[in-house]
Amino acid sequence: MSEITRHIGLSLGADLCWPACYERILKRVDLALPIDGDTVRFDTRRVKIDPLDLAAPARYDVVLDRVTHWFRLSREWVKKSILVDDVYFLNNPWSLQSMEKATTYAAMMRLGFPIPKTWLVPQKAYDWSEPDLRTTLERHATLFDLEEVGKSIGYPLFMKPYDGGAWVGVTKIDDASALKAAYEVSGERLMLLQEAILPHDLFVRCVGVGPQVRIVKYDPSAPLHGRYTTQTPDASDDDLALLRDMTLTINAFFGWDFNSAEMLRRAGTYHPIDFANACPDSQVTSLHYHFPWLVRAKLKWSIFVAATGRQMHKTLDWDPYFEIAGTDAPFREKLAGYAAIARERMDASQFAEFDAQHLGVVDDAVHDFFGTDEAKEIVRAKVASLYPQHEIEEFTDMFWNAIQDWRADESEAPSGGLA
Repeated sequence: MSEITRHIGLSLGADLCWPACYERILKRVDLALPIDGDTVRFDTRRVKIDPLDLAAPARYDVVLDRVTHWFRLSREWVKKSILVDDVYFLNNPWSLQSMEKATTYAAMMRLGFPIPKTWLVPQKAYDWSEPDLRTTLERHATLFDLEEVGKSIGYPLFMKPYDGGAWVGVTKIDDASALKAAYEVSGERLMLLQEAILPHDLFVRCVGVGPQVRIVKYDPSAPLHGRYTTQTPDASDDDLALLRDMTLTINAFFGWDFNSAEMLRRAGTYHPIDFANACPDSQVTSLHYHFPWLVRAKLKWSIFVAATGRQMHKTLDWDPYFEIAGTDAPFREKLAGYAAIARERMDASQFAEFDAQHLGVVDDAVHDFFGTDEAKEIVRAKVASLYPQHEIEEFTDMFWNAIQDWRADESEAPSGGLA
């Protein structure tokens, strides 16, 4: 028997809280797992941004990446490391780079998901310095009637950037005049117009880490620290199973191990409205009560991947989904087929067995760590990076108390959040 160390990299942007918790909990448990006749240990390293020698071997087995979706040098390093070194990254960088929200809507429409009626409209303004742009538009662009598009969708509707971007925002449009006004100021951004799912009686955000799914009642109208509510979603077990199946299908279809999906329930039907969110918010200042679950989910999935040498699905292979989509089966039956593909691709059964056999110590360590002064200092440091001085103690206590509520609830009914 030989001893092997698996190296887990953390590729980080401005994140402070979850990486510190992740590193310290992993160090506390000091795992030495018997895997295939070897003893497997784990360490973490923070990935630095350096000039990239394309021939240099990667130093990691698994990387939890938080910058690929926007930082180009890191993105190229990720793609090189997958192609050349077989490093495992939680999200497929090619789909992450190419899949705008418009594309993801279209893909799930083909699978029969109840996506709201959605149009993509030409941008209002253009950068005329682009070569051939004026000639292209003069020859091939057609005049369109924005009011007719709005009428086709119906009011109210929402205008949102086709590629996302919280800094741009989403605009609720109540009538034709409001649509025209919003379009006039949209500038060079390509915009989506989407049917409003109103009224709805439940808004959920489903967070997936590998085959682990957490379903949270969400309030987008609240301040950022209040959007992930602590209220139990008013949904049946069948509804929760459906939400897990939808989330896993979306994530596996696009090759995303870590993604979130927002869904609205209207008249008993759940409508996905925003689900191209690979690398979603992971901060204690947003997640509070749910933050320890996320840290634990990242720990468990990355340890499983590293220990077992799990390989990424480098190509997406959509044909099995499309074969199901082409049948005459009702949507729920199709969804069961999609979710079975997703669970197989995510090794859900193997992960559950691995978790039961090896990772109980992680459950205990996470629960204990989030009761320590060390953990509270990490929360305070994150709060201090975002809040004015006079609010630091107030919000530190608020988030810390929510974490203690989670610990108490987990003691009564522990759940790994497995789908």
